[in-house]
Parts: sequence; C-alpha cells; structure tokens
Amino acid sequence: MRIADFDPENRPRERFITHGPAALSSAELLAIVLRTGTQKHNILDTCNTLLSLHGLEALAEMNLEELQKTSGIGPSKAMQITAIFELNKRLHYKRNTNRKIQGARDVFEYMQGRVPDETKEHLFVLHLNTKNQITKCAEVTIGTLNASLIHPREVFKSAIRESANAIILVHNHPSGDTEPSNADRQVTNLLKQASAVIQIDLLDHVIIGKTGWYSFRENNQLS
Repeated sequence: MRIADFDPENRPRERFITHGPAALSSAELLAIVLRTGTQKHNILDTCNTLLSLHGLEALAEMNLEELQKTSGIGPSKAMQITAIFELNKRLHYKRNTNRKIQGARDVFEYMQGRVPDETKEHLFVLHLNTKNQITKCAEVTIGTLNASLIHPREVFKSAIRESANAIILVHNHPSGDTEPSNADRQVTNLLKQASAVIQIDLLDHVIIGKTGWYSFRENNQLS
C-alpha cells in the first residue's frame, strides 16, 4: 500500500505538520527523511522493518553495507541514514565542548558516542583547564591496559604540550562490567605517581560501560 493511499491523518508528513515531530514514531520520522519507497514496499514499511530488525541504537552504528542488506535501502538511502546519525553525533560533541566536569557522571555522559569500537578497550585522556572544563579528548592506546605497556610519557605528552591544568583518564570495558582489574589499578597508580612529578593533577580514572561507570576517585581509590 502506497503512502499516498493512506488516510491523510495517518500519513507521516501530515501528522508531522498537525502534531509536531514528538508525536511521530521513529519509523515515521525516518520515513520523512528517506521520502520514497519501492514498488514492493512503501517507505514506512521499509523503516519499520529496519527498526524492528535492528533497533534505533544499533541502526546508528551500522555501516553502508550493513544498511543495504534491508530490501528497499540502496546506497543513497544508506548514506542519508548515516548522515542523520553523524549530524546527531556532531551536535552531541558541540554541546559538550568545554563542558565543566563536576563528577564521574559528567565524564560518562561526555564520552557517549566517542568510543570508536566498543569491542576493544580504548584509553583516553581528557585535558582540563583551571575551571575543570574539558579542552581536549585525546586517545592514547587501543587494547587491554597493562602497566608495562602504558608509558607516562605517552599519556602526558599532549597535556604538557597544551598546558593542561589537570587530566582525567577514561577507558571502556567491552564486557560492560566496570569493575577495575588489577591491571587497571596498576596503571592508575603508575600515572598518579607520574602526575605528582609532572605537576599535572590526575583528577580521576573513570571506567565506562554501556550503562554505567566506575570512578577511582569516588571509590576512594585515588586520593
């Protein structure tokens, strides 16, 4: 059934105009962006299929090839979908520019969407100014943290160059379990000692998962 054959009050565009975007489902909003379907499937059916198969969160992470596995999604529509989520990601980054950090929750929220591949561990260093605002997020290493592999020089190099007042370490656990390992504790102790020598304060080390975090400072592991 074509969108044009729907009753006017059930068409996504008409509903958008009458009720506003908040009243529409995710499939309806996506259908407005993609606009046209195929001879076999109208665009709303295609969008409903996409979201029922993958969900909105997974859809945001899919590449062009993966998107095109759904009937009715060709290269152009796949690029449109990817562009939507990329713009949203950039808006999130923009809103968090110079964000003031008051606790680990702020770090967790700031890092949402910034880990490029959540199947691997990534170590980031957040640079902070004297007002505890983030001035830069620098990725240092990829892979399991190990004190024998993490050299303080690499962690503090960018912070020294850019005259950061303090830093916060952040890394993700692909398993989602944010409890620190022995290696996490060793790395934290090593870099805390280095921070005292370099005189750039290590404010916290935050381990992030999908829905939560662990803060060394808030758990009295970083005095």
